[in-house]
Amino acid sequence: MIKVMNSTDIATYLVQHPHFFEEHAELLSSIKLTSPVMGRAISLQERQMEVVREKYRALELRLAELMRIAEDNHIITRRFQSWTRSLLLARNDVDLPHILTQGLQDIFDLPHATLRLWNVAADFSHTWFSSAVSEDAMLFAKGLSAPFCGPNQDFEAAGWIEAAEPLQSIAMLPLRQAPGAMTFGLLVLGSPDPARYTKDMATDFLVQIADTSSAALSCLIDQ
Repeated sequence: MIKVMNSTDIATYLVQHPHFFEEHAELLSSIKLTSPVMGRAISLQERQMEVVREKYRALELRLAELMRIAEDNHIITRRFQSWTRSLLLARNDVDLPHILTQGLQDIFDLPHATLRLWNVAADFSHTWFSSAVSEDAMLFAKGLSAPFCGPNQDFEAAGWIEAAEPLQSIAMLPLRQAPGAMTFGLLVLGSPDPARYTKDMATDFLVQIADTSSAALSCLIDQ
């Protein structure tokens, strides 16, 4: 009984016999395929060229996307370095919170930034950044293992920002001297744009900001 080969059998045979078309080159010009690009029957060679062009275009688009990401990362790195430099140039510890938050707004073009610290050293107990914070807000900050980003749901921390327009989205970054250590403050970023800070946004860069801020501001805390 003669077995009828299906398309899978034929494909398997061609894979197992890679020299088939070398031995039967005349078949290449006679095989006709429908082109999804040109909308007509074309030869196998023409279809192969179409596939190569499609792959090349996909690679070009991927390369362009990678170049865009690289440029974005380069811009962020430059800004981060500029912001960190401003912290290192601070002449007085008491000026650090203002330099830090103002730098975030100016260098990163953020609408609003502020912070609150608790357990500050006695020399800084009457400063704006050591203003009273409720126990609930401190517990909320303590419970954050990563920056919180999302809509402003009348958070107490949003009230620390004086804004002409209502804050629609907010990012809250816990401040700690080391991972797992007690929280000693909260850095708050706010925006009237509801899409500026969302719950599904990447927070890697915000983690770096929180880490650098914590290191800079730890000198204000009562050790």
